[in-house]
Amino acid sequence: MDLVIMAAGIGSRFGAGIKQLTPVGPGGEVILEYSVHDALKAGFDRVVIVTRKELEKTFHEMVGDRLSKLCPVEYAFQELDDLPGKRRCPEGRSKPWGTGQAILACKDLVKGSFAIINADDYYGKEAFTLLHDYLAEHGNKPGAYCMAGFILGNTLSDNGSVTRGICQADENGMLTGVVETHDIVKTADGAAVPGENGALVPVDPKSLVSMNLWGLTPDIFEVLEKGFGEFLDNVKEGDLKSEYLLPTVIDETIKSGKAGVKVLTTNDKWFGVTYAEDKQTVIDAFKALHDAGVYGEPLFGDL
Repeated sequence: MDLVIMAAGIGSRFGAGIKQLTPVGPGGEVILEYSVHDALKAGFDRVVIVTRKELEKTFHEMVGDRLSKLCPVEYAFQELDDLPGKRRCPEGRSKPWGTGQAILACKDLVKGSFAIINADDYYGKEAFTLLHDYLAEHGNKPGAYCMAGFILGNTLSDNGSVTRGICQADENGMLTGVVETHDIVKTADGAAVPGENGALVPVDPKSLVSMNLWGLTPDIFEVLEKGFGEFLDNVKEGDLKSEYLLPTVIDETIKSGKAGVKVLTTNDKWFGVTYAEDKQTVIDAFKALHDAGVYGEPLFGDL
């Protein structure tokens, strides 16, 4: 079972440097190494890193060669001009096409059920076990998806706004919709988003949100391929920032009855490096986890 790591984003809010490769652990580890550790402990057995071609050598040197001693590691590349048919990338665009295209880049590598994560997000141990066990139980049954549902209040940054997919689930814990919500900020009362008049509108901090930790089956590639072409055909001329987002695609598959997504709730606290100012907070958090014995030194010494 594969763990797909999305690491092709530019990270414009982070500033200089490659945020996915920012050392944060006491031994210089980057966040994705903790995710790989937790995924391997949960039962995943191969890693696929989605990045950009110009970053491949850097990933090899900083993490890939080290990880390849623990499990097979493959690379897929998300490129601006990797578009279906005879479509061409608009002149002036530098931003990748989003998480939907990132996963589509793996279609020739991934053949079975798999989980996906963001390289710069720390998810905790529980979520990987929940996803692995659910996927193992359902095999490669088409449309038998799952996701780790994080509590919104556990996923906010102290240093700026974030985008989260706010989820709705039915009484059986099946996802009924995902609303991509931008500019969520941490407040004294929990969370809020800017309203039409500039005033903050409260958002329930106990809402379940997607942090792009999904469990998927191979049929998703056909859905993504068809949808990507339709998305591109509807991008307006001069629009250089629109993204083909996985949560939006999954929301559409649910509403069309093509898939069911089990929400697997985790109480683990998320943290990540959305902003450069987040780095020290993340360093302190990993030190605390090591000090508490959650992780050893060296990190992979227990595998």
